[in-house]
Amino acid sequence: MTHLAAIDVGTNSVRLYVADASGVTPVQLDRDLVITRLGEGVDRSGRLGAEPLRRTVAAVADYHRRATALGAERIRIAATSAVRDASNRDEFLAAVREATGSDGEVLTGDEEARLSFLGATAELSDGAPFLVLDIGGGSTEFVVGDRVVDKAISLDVGSVRLTERHIRHDPPVVMEIESLRGEADAAAAEAKRVVGGSARTLVGVAGTITTVAAAALNLSGYDRDAIHHARLTASRVRSVAARLAAMTSEERRSLPAMPRGREDVIVAGGEILLAVMDGFRFGDVLVSEADILDGLVLEMG
Repeated sequence: MTHLAAIDVGTNSVRLYVADASGVTPVQLDRDLVITRLGEGVDRSGRLGAEPLRRTVAAVADYHRRATALGAERIRIAATSAVRDASNRDEFLAAVREATGSDGEVLTGDEEARLSFLGATAELSDGAPFLVLDIGGGSTEFVVGDRVVDKAISLDVGSVRLTERHIRHDPPVVMEIESLRGEADAAAAEAKRVVGGSARTLVGVAGTITTVAAAALNLSGYDRDAIHHARLTASRVRSVAARLAAMTSEERRSLPAMPRGREDVIVAGGEILLAVMDGFRFGDVLVSEADILDGLVLEMG
């Protein structure tokens, strides 16, 4: 029996996936998420703050212990946009090493895109070529391919980054949404220039899109089975995005399927999703709960 684990250290959250990889298809043993906002202020300062770093390393250490308790023989700790952009990334890596005894790795944008694609498309048998869209806190990855990646781009446009750049009011005012959307539209146009418009199926992964899906499906709580491979029309996404933008952060926090800590950045995330759907002319998005975590484990297996 081979147990493998991946810990994804993102700009907004830290996530864990532990799987029994002894068969053809990995079997989930544990999956969890905690929002630590590691990337708080990184867009402005270029550095990881002391408190975000402390709480993130604590979360990584907790997940490492959980994975070890479940018999994980290998544990991969992968950091993305916030650490990639930070001038003090070595401080983070040293703290992770001290807290866990394991070395972390900092993924390049291309590596992040490839692993997201691998995880998101492993279960898909038709609909290729795919555009896998991974909206993170600090960056967004656009990856086109069939079974393997054909073209990809990672752009520094994410839910935390655009919130910090554009939103000052709660709820945001119209001018803030328009400014945010303008940057998201420009990013979608740049991505389309690089990866082209040949994809037949838009596959959306990661917390922004799964949270929008939970709201669109009116779930009474987080339900992975209901969210995984749900299809959301562009009109449904637009309706949900408008509803979320009209709420205060406190009102969004009270929604039953809203992860605590995502309520203040979900508006920006929703606008990025809409900008991509509009820019690439997709009528719907296939939501996938399988993403970079699954890709990390599949690559180890």
